[in-house]
Amino acid sequence: MANINWYFIFNVVVISCGAIPKDYDEGGFSASVGLSSFKNDFNLNTSHWKGNESGLANRKANIPSFGVLGATFGSVIAVALDDYFGRLKSFRFFMVLWMAGMLMQIFSSGIYGLMLFARIWGGLGARGLTVASPLFLSEIAKACSRGLIVSIYMVVLLSFLTVGFFINYGANKHLPSARVQYRLVQSIALIATGFALICSFFVTDSPRWLASKDREDEAIAALSRLRKSDLSSADVALEVAVIQEQLSERRQKIVAIKSYRKRFMLALLMQIVAQWSGGMTFTYAGVDGGDQSLITSGAYGIVKLVFTTVFAWGLVDYFGRRRSMLTGIGIRNKSASDAAIASIFIYVVGWSIGLCTVQYLYGTEIFPTRIRGVCYAVNMAVHWFFQFAVVRVTPNLFRALNIWSAFLFWACICFVFLGLFAPETKKVSMEKMDKLLDCPWYMGWKAKVNL
Repeated sequence: MANINWYFIFNVVVISCGAIPKDYDEGGFSASVGLSSFKNDFNLNTSHWKGNESGLANRKANIPSFGVLGATFGSVIAVALDDYFGRLKSFRFFMVLWMAGMLMQIFSSGIYGLMLFARIWGGLGARGLTVASPLFLSEIAKACSRGLIVSIYMVVLLSFLTVGFFINYGANKHLPSARVQYRLVQSIALIATGFALICSFFVTDSPRWLASKDREDEAIAALSRLRKSDLSSADVALEVAVIQEQLSERRQKIVAIKSYRKRFMLALLMQIVAQWSGGMTFTYAGVDGGDQSLITSGAYGIVKLVFTTVFAWGLVDYFGRRRSMLTGIGIRNKSASDAAIASIFIYVVGWSIGLCTVQYLYGTEIFPTRIRGVCYAVNMAVHWFFQFAVVRVTPNLFRALNIWSAFLFWACICFVFLGLFAPETKKVSMEKMDKLLDCPWYMGWKAKVNL
């Protein structure tokens, strides 16, 4: 127990809580929209919209989708904040932004316009955190455990997503259909995020960001605390020296260096393909509304949580990114999701070990420090844009291609592009990524670098 680095663990746990706003929005808040108390307060009952069904459909769609609208802008804002103010201050800023938006949502009390404004406001914060948190985690981790550390973000995300469904189920069963019902459901996440915000004042900022701002003494001090080593430690000095060497050698713009362009396109492709992999089509795979909705969605979330945790602890740093990703894509097939409700969980196992985490991991580890924040923030903006696009066009795609053809289409995209382009990055230090990617794009699958 004496060798356990509790301070490093504390940093990882606190920063991983940046996943809570996104996942609780997709689990707790999204499910609370279906509670009778929420429907009564925001006039979402079908009986009030007879003859104007399209008006009701638009109202139902706007409340959740406005959060995604804020998401894209939140990622863009993160471009400026993460590099200028630092990873830690950005984390606090976006956390406060989301908490303010959530409080507005909770107390909007049936005022539809205020709810939409609050959804955009909260979306800015929640999705800004999807940039700040994984970026922070990747920069404080060692190369040998970076996959595990960044994957913890997804474990926290899926934990609260799953909890959100069951909190809704409990509120629906045991609380009266009044405002307190949905307010309680939506406010639960504020407890955990508030605690994380307070704890963040005891967290060390990213040594790589500090070094990029020529704050070498602070970078060494931060790294020594994170590595549980003396300031004079040879390992700490070597790690800082490698970081500084990369910073001094790379001062050109992204577009001016072939390696930078290639990394940017790889991370961008990963985010696009992850959205076009069928992972957002749970409803079409066999679970849609009815009495089974909350329980089945909660069980679906548990399976995602379990296998993402297994992936984080046993696969991503041992078997590597490519092998896990391609195995997951292979498991996720249309016949599995067609067979029965139970078979849907085979489908989600593939998602958990394939593209659930790897898309975040690639985006945070392949860029040099100076441009990591900008590139990853742009990647996440594209992530949210394509997530909105996929949700919007999926029904039409299924009608045009038939469901099995659509899944085959997604599988081909994943295998062709990612199978050729994506290199194996496990145990490769961030400072050696340029050597790993120094090959034609179609030979990425064969790329190697001496560790």
